[in-house]
Amino acid sequence: MASVNKVILIGNLGRDPETRMTADGRPICSLAVATTRRYKDSQGALQEETEWHRVILFGRAAELAKDYLRKGSSVLIE
Repeated sequence: MASVNKVILIGNLGRDPETRMTADGRPICSLAVATTRRYKDSQGALQEETEWHRVILFGRAAELAKDYLRKGSSVLIE
């Protein structure tokens, strides 16, 4: 039986997108996305935890990221 894994990231870019081309001329774009989780610890103090995600985009999505995204941009990646 096949399984499906789906991830939705909502965060901000930590650096400008890095775009390069494959040998056959297709664009690839690398992103660093920061997501932040806020919660109260056992003493009731507010805590904040940031996690970094490396995301790779291909084809048309890579071209759009290169043209429209910059460091600090808010993104939703599905």
